[in-house]
Amino acid sequence: GLENDTDRVFNNLYGDHGVDLDSARARGDWFRTTAIISRGRDWLLNQLKNSGLRGRGGAGFPTGLKMSLMPTAPENAHSPHQPQQYLVVNGDEGEPGTSKDRQILRNEPHKVLEGAVLGAVATDAQRVYIYIRGEFVHERLILQRALDEASESRLLRQPGDAARFGANGTPLKTVVIHRGAGAYVCGEETALIESLEGKMGKPRLKPPFPAQKGLFGRPTLVSNVETVASIPTIARRGSKWYASLGRHGNHGTKLFSISGAVESPCTVEEEMGIGLRDLVEKHAGGAKGGWSHVRAVIPGGCSTSMLPRAIAEKVMMDYTALSAVGSALGTGAVVVLDDTVDVVEAVARMEMFYRHESCGQCTPCREGTGVLFALLEKLLAGDGAESDLQAMDHMARGMSGHTICAMGDAAATPVLGLLRYFRPELESYFRKAPVIPTKPSSRSVFRSA
Repeated sequence: GLENDTDRVFNNLYGDHGVDLDSARARGDWFRTTAIISRGRDWLLNQLKNSGLRGRGGAGFPTGLKMSLMPTAPENAHSPHQPQQYLVVNGDEGEPGTSKDRQILRNEPHKVLEGAVLGAVATDAQRVYIYIRGEFVHERLILQRALDEASESRLLRQPGDAARFGANGTPLKTVVIHRGAGAYVCGEETALIESLEGKMGKPRLKPPFPAQKGLFGRPTLVSNVETVASIPTIARRGSKWYASLGRHGNHGTKLFSISGAVESPCTVEEEMGIGLRDLVEKHAGGAKGGWSHVRAVIPGGCSTSMLPRAIAEKVMMDYTALSAVGSALGTGAVVVLDDTVDVVEAVARMEMFYRHESCGQCTPCREGTGVLFALLEKLLAGDGAESDLQAMDHMARGMSGHTICAMGDAAATPVLGLLRYFRPELESYFRKAPVIPTKPSSRSVFRSA
Protein backbone atom coordinates (compact mmCIF):
# COMPACT_ATOMS: atom_id res chain seq x y z
CA GLY A 1 0.00 0.00 0.00
CA LEU A 2 0.88 3.68 -0.15
CA GLU A 3 3.51 4.47 2.46
CA ASN A 4 3.55 8.21 1.84
CA ASP A 5 0.55 10.55 1.62
CA THR A 6 2.50 12.75 -0.80
CA ASP A 7 2.14 9.99 -3.38
CA ARG A 8 -1.60 10.49 -3.55
CA VAL A 9 -3.11 12.02 -6.67
CA PHE A 10 -6.34 12.99 -4.91
CA ASN A 11 -5.58 14.92 -1.71
CA ASN A 12 -9.08 16.27 -1.07
CA LEU A 13 -11.01 13.07 -1.71
CA TYR A 14 -13.06 13.43 1.47
CA GLY A 15 -13.80 17.14 1.12
CA ASP A 16 -11.76 18.14 4.18
CA HIS A 17 -10.75 21.35 2.41
CA GLY A 18 -12.43 23.86 0.12
CA VAL A 19 -13.32 23.10 -3.50
CA ASP A 20 -12.97 26.68 -4.79
CA LEU A 21 -10.17 27.82 -7.09
CA ASP A 22 -8.00 29.36 -4.36
CA SER A 23 -8.20 26.19 -2.24
CA ALA A 24 -7.42 24.03 -5.27
CA ARG A 25 -4.40 26.16 -6.11
CA ALA A 26 -3.20 25.88 -2.52
CA ARG A 27 -3.21 22.08 -2.98
CA GLY A 28 -1.19 22.36 -6.21
CA ASP A 29 -3.89 22.35 -8.89
CA TRP A 30 -3.38 24.67 -11.89
CA PHE A 31 0.31 25.04 -10.92
CA ARG A 32 2.48 25.79 -13.98
CA THR A 33 -0.25 24.43 -16.24
CA THR A 34 0.69 26.91 -18.96
CA ALA A 35 4.30 25.67 -18.87
CA ILE A 36 3.08 22.07 -19.26
CA ILE A 37 0.91 23.07 -22.23
CA SER A 38 3.83 24.89 -23.84
CA ARG A 39 5.83 21.64 -23.92
CA GLY A 40 3.40 20.37 -26.50
CA ARG A 41 1.34 17.33 -27.30
CA ASP A 42 4.19 14.90 -28.00
CA TRP A 43 5.88 15.58 -24.65
CA LEU A 44 2.61 15.07 -22.76
CA LEU A 45 1.81 11.86 -24.65
CA ASN A 46 5.26 10.48 -23.83
CA GLN A 47 4.72 11.27 -20.15
CA LEU A 48 1.41 9.40 -20.16
CA LYS A 49 2.81 6.43 -22.07
CA ASN A 50 5.87 6.11 -19.83
CA SER A 51 3.78 6.49 -16.65
CA GLY A 52 1.87 3.29 -17.40
CA LEU A 53 -1.50 4.96 -16.69
CA ARG A 54 -4.37 2.76 -17.85
CA GLY A 55 -8.02 3.71 -18.19
CA ARG A 56 -9.71 3.73 -14.77
CA GLY A 57 -13.25 3.34 -16.09
CA GLY A 58 -13.07 -0.45 -16.35
CA ALA A 59 -11.42 -1.43 -19.63
CA GLY A 60 -7.86 -0.61 -18.54
CA PHE A 61 -6.57 0.41 -22.00
CA PRO A 62 -3.23 2.31 -21.87
CA THR A 63 -4.17 6.00 -21.73
CA GLY A 64 -1.17 7.43 -23.57
CA LEU A 65 -1.57 4.98 -26.43
CA LYS A 66 -5.30 5.65 -26.70
CA MET A 67 -4.78 9.42 -26.81
CA SER A 68 -2.03 9.10 -29.41
CA LEU A 69 -4.52 7.49 -31.80
CA MET A 70 -6.29 10.84 -32.17
CA PRO A 71 -5.21 12.59 -35.38
CA THR A 72 -3.42 15.93 -35.45
CA ALA A 73 -5.93 18.74 -35.86
CA PRO A 74 -5.54 21.13 -38.81
CA GLU A 75 -3.78 24.43 -38.07
CA ASN A 76 -7.00 26.45 -38.31
CA ALA A 77 -8.97 24.12 -36.02
CA HIS A 78 -9.14 26.73 -33.27
CA SER A 79 -11.24 28.97 -35.49
CA PRO A 80 -14.89 28.87 -34.34
CA HIS A 81 -16.00 28.20 -37.91
CA GLN A 82 -13.79 25.16 -38.51
CA PRO A 83 -14.55 21.46 -37.76
CA GLN A 84 -13.27 20.46 -34.34
CA GLN A 85 -11.95 17.45 -32.45
CA TYR A 86 -13.43 16.50 -29.10
CA LEU A 87 -12.46 15.09 -25.74
CA VAL A 88 -15.37 13.65 -23.75
CA VAL A 89 -14.92 13.06 -20.03
CA ASN A 90 -17.10 10.15 -18.93
CA GLY A 91 -18.70 10.90 -15.55
CA ASP A 92 -21.74 8.66 -16.06
CA GLU A 93 -20.64 6.17 -13.34
CA GLY A 94 -23.49 3.68 -13.33
CA GLU A 95 -21.62 0.50 -12.33
CA PRO A 96 -23.28 -0.91 -9.17
CA GLY A 97 -20.99 -0.58 -6.17
CA THR A 98 -18.92 2.25 -7.66
CA SER A 99 -18.68 5.64 -5.96
CA LYS A 100 -15.28 7.03 -6.97
CA ASP A 101 -16.02 9.49 -9.78
CA ARG A 102 -18.73 11.29 -7.85
CA GLN A 103 -16.21 11.82 -5.03
CA ILE A 104 -13.78 13.42 -7.48
CA LEU A 105 -16.48 15.59 -9.04
CA ARG A 106 -17.73 16.63 -5.60
CA ASN A 107 -14.39 17.32 -3.89
CA GLU A 108 -11.79 17.77 -6.64
CA PRO A 109 -13.63 19.63 -9.45
CA HIS A 110 -10.62 21.75 -10.46
CA LYS A 111 -8.48 18.64 -10.82
CA VAL A 112 -11.06 17.35 -13.32
CA LEU A 113 -11.07 20.65 -15.22
CA GLU A 114 -7.28 20.91 -15.34
CA GLY A 115 -7.12 17.30 -16.46
CA ALA A 116 -9.67 18.07 -19.16
CA VAL A 117 -7.53 20.95 -20.45
CA LEU A 118 -4.36 18.83 -20.52
CA GLY A 119 -6.29 15.89 -21.97
CA ALA A 120 -7.42 18.20 -24.76
CA VAL A 121 -3.77 19.08 -25.43
CA ALA A 122 -2.83 15.38 -25.54
CA THR A 123 -5.65 14.62 -28.00
CA ASP A 124 -5.39 17.87 -29.99
CA ALA A 125 -9.04 18.54 -29.14
CA GLN A 126 -10.48 22.04 -29.13
CA ARG A 127 -13.62 21.34 -27.12
CA VAL A 128 -14.24 19.16 -24.06
CA TYR A 129 -17.60 17.77 -22.98
CA ILE A 130 -17.90 16.53 -19.40
CA TYR A 131 -20.80 14.07 -19.40
CA ILE A 132 -22.25 13.69 -15.89
CA ARG A 133 -24.84 11.17 -14.76
CA GLY A 134 -28.19 12.95 -14.44
CA GLU A 135 -28.64 11.94 -10.79
CA PHE A 136 -25.44 13.77 -9.81
CA VAL A 137 -27.21 17.08 -9.28
CA HIS A 138 -25.03 18.26 -6.40
CA GLU A 139 -21.83 17.27 -8.18
CA ARG A 140 -22.88 19.06 -11.37
CA LEU A 141 -23.53 22.31 -9.47
CA ILE A 142 -20.10 22.11 -7.80
CA LEU A 143 -18.40 21.43 -11.12
CA GLN A 144 -20.27 24.30 -12.80
CA ARG A 145 -19.12 26.72 -10.09
CA ALA A 146 -15.55 25.53 -10.60
CA LEU A 147 -15.96 25.94 -14.35
CA ASP A 148 -17.19 29.51 -13.87
CA GLU A 149 -14.15 30.28 -11.66
CA ALA A 150 -11.70 28.81 -14.16
CA SER A 151 -13.37 30.67 -17.01
CA GLU A 152 -13.20 34.01 -15.17
CA SER A 153 -9.48 33.38 -14.52
CA ARG A 154 -8.93 32.59 -18.23
CA LEU A 155 -7.71 29.08 -17.55
CA LEU A 156 -10.29 27.77 -20.03
CA ARG A 157 -13.41 29.09 -21.71
CA GLN A 158 -17.11 28.32 -21.91
CA PRO A 159 -19.26 28.74 -25.04
CA GLY A 160 -20.07 32.43 -25.41
CA ASP A 161 -16.96 33.68 -23.59
CA ALA A 162 -15.35 36.60 -25.41
CA ALA A 163 -11.78 35.59 -24.55
CA ARG A 164 -10.39 32.92 -26.84
CA PHE A 165 -6.76 33.12 -25.71
CA GLY A 166 -5.05 32.93 -22.33
CA ALA A 167 -2.74 35.54 -20.85
CA ASN A 168 0.23 34.06 -22.75
CA GLY A 169 -1.60 33.90 -26.08
CA THR A 170 -2.32 30.15 -25.89
CA PRO A 171 -5.73 29.22 -27.36
CA LEU A 172 -8.12 28.36 -24.53
CA LYS A 173 -9.90 25.00 -24.53
CA THR A 174 -13.69 25.18 -24.45
CA VAL A 175 -15.32 23.06 -21.72
CA VAL A 176 -19.03 22.17 -21.59
CA ILE A 177 -20.92 20.22 -18.90
CA HIS A 178 -23.64 17.88 -20.18
CA ARG A 179 -26.15 15.98 -18.03
CA GLY A 180 -27.07 12.41 -18.87
CA ALA A 181 -30.46 10.83 -18.21
CA GLY A 182 -29.54 7.86 -16.03
CA ALA A 183 -29.06 4.99 -18.52
CA TYR A 184 -26.40 2.46 -17.48
CA VAL A 185 -25.48 1.73 -21.11
CA CYS A 186 -24.43 5.37 -21.63
CA GLY A 187 -21.27 4.57 -19.72
CA GLU A 188 -20.18 2.84 -22.94
CA GLU A 189 -18.32 5.39 -25.06
CA THR A 190 -20.32 5.23 -28.27
CA ALA A 191 -23.68 5.14 -26.45
CA LEU A 192 -22.49 8.20 -24.53
CA ILE A 193 -21.68 9.93 -27.83
CA GLU A 194 -25.15 9.11 -29.15
CA SER A 195 -26.67 10.59 -25.99
CA LEU A 196 -24.54 13.74 -26.39
CA GLU A 197 -25.91 14.13 -29.89
CA GLY A 198 -29.45 14.05 -28.52
CA LYS A 199 -30.25 10.51 -29.63
CA MET A 200 -31.17 7.37 -27.70
CA GLY A 201 -28.15 5.98 -25.87
CA LYS A 202 -27.43 2.92 -28.01
CA PRO A 203 -23.88 1.76 -28.75
CA ARG A 204 -22.51 2.09 -32.27
CA LEU A 205 -20.84 -0.57 -34.36
CA LYS A 206 -17.05 -0.26 -34.51
CA PRO A 207 -15.24 0.45 -36.79
CA PRO A 208 -15.29 3.34 -37.35
CA PHE A 209 -13.86 4.02 -33.91
CA PRO A 210 -14.55 7.32 -32.13
CA ALA A 211 -10.97 8.50 -32.81
CA GLN A 212 -11.88 8.31 -36.51
CA LYS A 213 -15.54 9.29 -36.45
CA GLY A 214 -17.06 10.14 -33.10
CA LEU A 215 -19.10 13.06 -31.77
CA PHE A 216 -20.82 14.93 -34.64
CA GLY A 217 -18.80 12.79 -37.03
CA ARG A 218 -15.48 14.24 -35.83
CA PRO A 219 -12.46 12.57 -34.14
CA THR A 220 -13.33 12.04 -30.46
CA LEU A 221 -11.71 10.47 -27.42
CA VAL A 222 -13.79 9.35 -24.44
CA SER A 223 -11.98 8.97 -21.10
CA ASN A 224 -13.08 8.33 -17.51
CA VAL A 225 -13.15 11.06 -14.83
CA GLU A 226 -10.49 9.38 -12.67
CA THR A 227 -8.21 8.86 -15.67
CA VAL A 228 -8.46 12.48 -16.81
CA ALA A 229 -8.05 13.86 -13.28
CA SER A 230 -4.79 11.91 -12.89
CA ILE A 231 -3.12 13.62 -15.87
CA PRO A 232 -2.05 16.92 -14.19
CA THR A 233 -0.22 15.21 -11.31
CA ILE A 234 1.61 12.88 -13.69
CA ALA A 235 2.60 15.82 -15.90
CA ARG A 236 3.90 17.81 -12.91
CA ARG A 237 5.67 15.04 -10.98
CA GLY A 238 6.83 13.06 -13.99
CA SER A 239 6.16 9.64 -15.44
CA LYS A 240 8.98 7.95 -13.46
CA TRP A 241 7.30 8.81 -10.16
CA TYR A 242 3.94 7.37 -11.24
CA ALA A 243 5.51 4.29 -12.81
CA SER A 244 7.41 3.59 -9.57
CA LEU A 245 4.09 2.82 -7.86
CA GLY A 246 2.48 -0.59 -8.34
CA ARG A 247 4.11 -3.32 -10.40
CA HIS A 248 4.83 -4.08 -14.07
CA GLY A 249 1.79 -3.45 -16.23
CA ASN A 250 -0.16 -2.17 -13.23
CA HIS A 251 1.35 1.20 -12.35
CA GLY A 252 0.20 4.11 -10.22
CA THR A 253 -2.60 4.55 -7.73
CA LYS A 254 -6.29 3.66 -7.97
CA LEU A 255 -9.47 4.74 -6.24
CA PHE A 256 -11.30 1.80 -4.65
CA SER A 257 -14.93 1.91 -3.47
CA ILE A 258 -15.40 -0.55 -0.59
CA SER A 259 -18.91 -1.49 0.53
CA GLY A 260 -21.04 -4.41 1.66
CA ALA A 261 -20.38 -6.32 4.87
CA VAL A 262 -17.55 -4.12 6.13
CA GLU A 263 -17.27 -2.00 9.25
CA SER A 264 -16.58 1.32 7.49
CA PRO A 265 -17.60 1.58 3.81
CA CYS A 266 -15.40 4.10 2.02
CA THR A 267 -13.72 5.28 -1.16
CA VAL A 268 -9.94 5.29 -0.82
CA GLU A 269 -6.86 5.84 -2.97
CA GLU A 270 -4.31 3.06 -2.80
CA GLU A 271 -1.35 1.73 -4.73
CA MET A 272 -2.10 -0.73 -7.49
CA GLY A 273 -1.29 -4.29 -6.43
CA ILE A 274 -2.37 -4.03 -2.79
CA GLY A 275 -3.87 -7.27 -1.50
CA LEU A 276 -7.68 -7.39 -1.54
CA ARG A 277 -7.90 -8.50 2.07
CA ASP A 278 -5.30 -5.88 3.09
CA LEU A 279 -7.34 -3.20 1.32
CA VAL A 280 -10.51 -4.13 3.21
CA GLU A 281 -8.84 -4.45 6.60
CA LYS A 282 -6.63 -1.36 6.30
CA HIS A 283 -9.28 1.09 5.09
CA ALA A 284 -12.75 -0.36 5.74
CA GLY A 285 -12.20 -1.70 9.25
CA GLY A 286 -12.31 -5.29 8.04
CA ALA A 287 -15.27 -7.54 7.35
CA LYS A 288 -18.17 -7.50 9.80
CA GLY A 289 -17.66 -10.32 12.29
CA GLY A 290 -14.17 -11.01 10.97
CA TRP A 291 -12.75 -12.35 7.73
CA SER A 292 -13.89 -15.89 8.56
CA HIS A 293 -17.48 -14.70 7.97
CA VAL A 294 -16.77 -13.58 4.39
CA ARG A 295 -18.54 -15.70 1.80
CA ALA A 296 -17.50 -13.91 -1.40
CA VAL A 297 -16.04 -10.63 -2.64
CA ILE A 298 -16.87 -8.75 -5.82
CA PRO A 299 -13.55 -7.07 -6.71
CA GLY A 300 -14.41 -4.56 -9.43
CA GLY A 301 -18.13 -3.85 -9.64
CA CYS A 302 -21.07 -6.10 -10.44
CA SER A 303 -19.86 -6.81 -13.98
CA THR A 304 -16.86 -8.70 -12.59
CA SER A 305 -16.88 -12.26 -11.29
CA MET A 306 -17.28 -12.65 -7.52
CA LEU A 307 -14.51 -14.57 -5.80
CA PRO A 308 -14.72 -17.03 -2.89
CA ARG A 309 -13.01 -16.13 0.38
CA ALA A 310 -10.04 -18.45 -0.17
CA ILE A 311 -9.06 -16.63 -3.38
CA ALA A 312 -10.07 -13.14 -2.24
CA GLU A 313 -7.75 -13.25 0.78
CA LYS A 314 -4.69 -13.85 -1.41
CA VAL A 315 -5.35 -11.98 -4.67
CA MET A 316 -3.82 -8.59 -5.46
CA MET A 317 -5.91 -5.67 -6.69
CA ASP A 318 -4.61 -5.08 -10.18
CA TYR A 319 -5.43 -6.02 -13.76
CA THR A 320 -3.01 -8.95 -14.04
CA ALA A 321 -3.74 -10.72 -10.75
CA LEU A 322 -7.53 -10.51 -11.00
CA SER A 323 -7.54 -11.62 -14.63
CA ALA A 324 -5.51 -14.69 -13.61
CA VAL A 325 -8.30 -15.84 -11.27
CA GLY A 326 -11.08 -15.25 -13.78
CA SER A 327 -12.24 -11.84 -12.61
CA ALA A 328 -11.25 -8.23 -13.36
CA LEU A 329 -10.28 -4.96 -11.68
CA GLY A 330 -13.14 -3.15 -13.43
CA THR A 331 -13.88 0.13 -11.68
CA GLY A 332 -12.27 -1.00 -8.41
CA ALA A 333 -15.64 -1.33 -6.65
CA VAL A 334 -15.13 -3.90 -3.89
CA VAL A 335 -18.32 -5.41 -2.44
CA VAL A 336 -17.89 -7.83 0.47
CA LEU A 337 -20.61 -10.47 0.93
CA ASP A 338 -20.74 -12.25 4.30
CA ASP A 339 -22.23 -15.61 5.26
CA THR A 340 -25.71 -14.14 5.67
CA VAL A 341 -25.88 -13.50 1.92
CA ASP A 342 -27.16 -16.01 -0.60
CA VAL A 343 -24.80 -15.58 -3.56
CA VAL A 344 -27.37 -17.06 -5.97
CA GLU A 345 -29.92 -14.48 -4.93
CA ALA A 346 -27.28 -11.74 -5.19
CA VAL A 347 -26.46 -12.66 -8.79
CA ALA A 348 -30.18 -12.89 -9.60
CA ARG A 349 -30.51 -9.30 -8.41
CA MET A 350 -27.65 -8.32 -10.73
CA GLU A 351 -29.31 -10.03 -13.68
CA MET A 352 -32.56 -8.21 -12.93
CA PHE A 353 -30.57 -4.98 -13.16
CA TYR A 354 -28.94 -5.92 -16.47
CA ARG A 355 -32.26 -7.05 -17.93
CA HIS A 356 -33.72 -3.65 -17.09
CA GLU A 357 -30.71 -1.68 -18.40
CA SER A 358 -30.17 -3.51 -21.70
CA CYS A 359 -30.77 -1.10 -24.58
CA GLY A 360 -32.32 -3.96 -26.56
CA GLN A 361 -30.25 -3.44 -29.68
CA CYS A 362 -28.43 -6.81 -29.64
CA THR A 363 -30.38 -10.06 -29.44
CA PRO A 364 -27.89 -11.94 -27.19
CA CYS A 365 -28.07 -9.18 -24.55
CA ARG A 366 -31.76 -8.31 -24.95
CA GLU A 367 -32.94 -11.92 -24.71
CA GLY A 368 -30.04 -13.41 -22.75
CA THR A 369 -30.39 -11.16 -19.71
CA GLY A 370 -34.04 -12.17 -19.40
CA VAL A 371 -33.27 -15.86 -19.81
CA LEU A 372 -30.49 -15.81 -17.20
CA PHE A 373 -32.73 -14.00 -14.74
CA ALA A 374 -35.60 -16.44 -15.36
CA LEU A 375 -33.33 -19.45 -14.83
CA LEU A 376 -31.97 -18.05 -11.58
CA GLU A 377 -35.48 -17.20 -10.40
CA LYS A 378 -36.54 -20.77 -11.23
CA LEU A 379 -33.71 -22.11 -9.08
CA LEU A 380 -34.58 -19.81 -6.20
CA ALA A 381 -38.19 -21.02 -6.36
CA GLY A 382 -36.99 -24.60 -5.92
CA ASP A 383 -38.01 -25.73 -9.41
CA GLY A 384 -34.54 -25.97 -10.97
CA ALA A 385 -32.57 -28.92 -12.31
CA GLU A 386 -29.06 -29.75 -13.51
CA SER A 387 -30.16 -28.95 -17.05
CA ASP A 388 -30.85 -25.36 -15.96
CA LEU A 389 -27.23 -24.93 -14.95
CA GLN A 390 -26.17 -26.21 -18.35
CA ALA A 391 -28.60 -23.79 -19.98
CA MET A 392 -27.21 -20.90 -17.92
CA ASP A 393 -23.66 -21.76 -18.93
CA HIS A 394 -24.63 -22.06 -22.61
CA MET A 395 -26.54 -18.77 -22.59
CA ALA A 396 -23.83 -16.82 -20.73
CA ARG A 397 -21.09 -18.05 -23.05
CA GLY A 398 -23.26 -17.23 -26.05
CA MET A 399 -23.65 -13.65 -24.81
CA SER A 400 -19.95 -13.06 -24.15
CA GLY A 401 -18.23 -11.38 -27.07
CA HIS A 402 -21.33 -11.41 -29.26
CA THR A 403 -22.78 -7.95 -28.69
CA ILE A 404 -21.94 -4.50 -30.06
CA CYS A 405 -20.74 -3.27 -26.67
CA ALA A 406 -19.44 -5.05 -23.56
CA MET A 407 -22.79 -5.14 -21.78
CA GLY A 408 -23.41 -8.72 -22.91
CA ASP A 409 -20.14 -9.71 -21.25
CA ALA A 410 -21.00 -7.63 -18.17
CA ALA A 411 -24.28 -9.49 -17.72
CA ALA A 412 -22.79 -12.91 -18.41
CA THR A 413 -19.71 -12.63 -16.19
CA PRO A 414 -21.45 -12.78 -12.77
CA VAL A 415 -23.27 -15.95 -13.86
CA LEU A 416 -20.10 -17.58 -15.22
CA GLY A 417 -18.32 -16.74 -11.95
CA LEU A 418 -21.18 -18.27 -9.99
CA LEU A 419 -20.96 -21.47 -12.04
CA ARG A 420 -17.19 -21.61 -11.65
CA TYR A 421 -16.80 -20.90 -7.95
CA PHE A 422 -20.20 -21.44 -6.34
CA ARG A 423 -21.71 -24.42 -8.15
CA PRO A 424 -22.58 -26.24 -4.89
CA GLU A 425 -24.78 -23.29 -3.90
CA LEU A 426 -26.58 -23.51 -7.24
CA GLU A 427 -27.00 -27.28 -7.01
CA SER A 428 -28.32 -27.09 -3.46
CA TYR A 429 -31.55 -25.54 -4.73
CA PHE A 430 -32.63 -28.61 -6.68
CA ARG A 431 -31.08 -31.06 -4.23
CA LYS A 432 -33.27 -29.62 -1.46
CA ALA A 433 -30.36 -28.70 0.77
CA PRO A 434 -29.88 -24.91 0.57
CA VAL A 435 -26.42 -23.78 1.65
CA ILE A 436 -28.00 -20.70 3.24
CA PRO A 437 -31.63 -20.81 4.43
CA THR A 438 -33.45 -17.85 2.87
CA LYS A 439 -36.84 -16.47 3.85
CA PRO A 440 -39.36 -16.69 0.99
CA SER A 441 -40.26 -13.02 1.47
CA SER A 442 -36.74 -11.95 0.57
CA ARG A 443 -37.27 -13.29 -2.95
CA SER A 444 -40.64 -11.72 -3.63
CA VAL A 445 -38.89 -8.70 -5.16
CA PHE A 446 -37.83 -10.87 -8.11
CA ARG A 447 -41.29 -12.23 -8.85
CA SER A 448 -42.80 -8.75 -8.71
CA ALA A 449 -40.11 -7.19 -10.94
